[in-house]
Amino acid sequence: MDRRPDAHHRPFRSVLYIPGSNERALEKALTLPVDAIIFDLEDAVSPEEKTNARMILSRKLAEADYGPRAKIVRINGFDTEWGRADAAAFAEAPVDAILIPKVSRADDVEEVAATVPHRPLWAMMETPLAMLNAGEIAAHPRLEGMVMGTNDLAKELGSRFRSDRLPMQAGLGLCLLAARAHALVIVDGVYNAFKDDEGLAAECAQGRDMGFDGKTLIHPAQVAIANAAFAPSEDEVTLARRQIEAFEAAEREGKGVAVVDGKIVENLHIVTARQLLARAEAIAAMAAT
Repeated sequence: MDRRPDAHHRPFRSVLYIPGSNERALEKALTLPVDAIIFDLEDAVSPEEKTNARMILSRKLAEADYGPRAKIVRINGFDTEWGRADAAAFAEAPVDAILIPKVSRADDVEEVAATVPHRPLWAMMETPLAMLNAGEIAAHPRLEGMVMGTNDLAKELGSRFRSDRLPMQAGLGLCLLAARAHALVIVDGVYNAFKDDEGLAAECAQGRDMGFDGKTLIHPAQVAIANAAFAPSEDEVTLARRQIEAFEAAEREGKGVAVVDGKIVENLHIVTARQLLARAEAIAAMAAT
């Protein structure tokens, strides 16, 4: 069973963090071509602004129409003085999910699930323990998405920055396996150098090649690159259509395989091709709204 929101391949190519206390940014987000917004009450908000940010965000979400963009609220952890009040404030709010920070085990999800009974939950995956427990976390029946917290993970690992993200590969891979095993959305971590378009494009390409649905972003200038990287290309769409046509023609002839460009095309390739076309259609539909 696919537990992902809008199981028909709702796009999550670009997922932009916006501080819940920044009214100007909250307003600007209404016009940005992002697939999803993480309204952040945690890391992006100072302790003295936490309560005010909750009030500002509650009011904005009640008043504003963010259109087709997925609305995700990252609350503070339940080990802080603000977490439970955050969860209560958005338990019935017009949002698509509550994002739980620093999840390390399934019990962390269950604790929030008991407080927020009717809202989809997402998990920040940003600790070594989360990587090791990714399977049990992903299996929680209320979880619909995972977000990689690569900055916190790097801090915990004591790793150095590398453009190939070699120190991250074990953790990224474990979370991807867990997400795909349980049909969750999973989005990659942020790229900190928001003026480095080339570096961002390379990291987006790596994330897409690995299988991520999209990338979390820290600046509107990063949106276009992420949207392009995680969308099917024209060549991919054309090939998918050709594969489907060739396979259907082969089936009509009583054959179980087709050949396209010298490569065997079986039913498993057709499943992937149809998913790719569905994703392209969902992206086009979102752009039209």
